[in-house]
Amino acid sequence: MTDRTPGRRRNRLDLEPDTVERDLVKLVLTVVELLRQLMERQAVRRFDTGELTEEQEERIGLTLMLLEDRMAELRERYGLRPEDLNLDLGPLGPLLPRD
Repeated sequence: MTDRTPGRRRNRLDLEPDTVERDLVKLVLTVVELLRQLMERQAVRRFDTGELTEEQEERIGLTLMLLEDRMAELRERYGLRPEDLNLDLGPLGPLLPRD
């Protein structure tokens, strides 16, 4: 049942195409940033333990740098800052570690 009392705002979702696109991009970039940071930590661990060849280290390093550059381009295109991708999970704290 909808409240139709004059002067009272009905509960409804107002969607703007520009906002929806930006919010979707923000969510996708947040997930990609989380995965990028996890891959980076795993790569550092593997570097430290000597599990990788020099060629593998170089390839992984280059890939992570390119991904970080592309992420920066997409954030800039949509007017997002790195901290915008760090979702607040309430009592659990922020999604991404603060560097």
